[in-house]
Amino acid sequence: MGVSESRAAVAEAVSALDAAVATLRLHYGDTLGVRRLVSDVARLGDDLVELGDPQPGHRPHPVRQLEIVPDEPYDPSMWAGAEDEGLGAPDRRAP
Repeated sequence: MGVSESRAAVAEAVSALDAAVATLRLHYGDTLGVRRLVSDVARLGDDLVELGDPQPGHRPHPVRQLEIVPDEPYDPSMWAGAEDEGLGAPDRRAP
């Protein structure tokens, strides 16, 4: 996703959040919590406008792929001879 698409997606999300907070205002009235939400959403929109373009030479971090770990149990032989944390090796006793 490019910069313009990312900014458009954030602008759309802020707009949706603004509409949701306006709906809350109808239900809760002009309370302190609602006024703070309205102010926070307005600040998000202002910050997005002030963000500007990325700095020249800035390279975004590569998107790392998630490694899927299967849910099946591990092979017990993988743990053969391993020490249990805090208990030590199975053939020794604590002092």
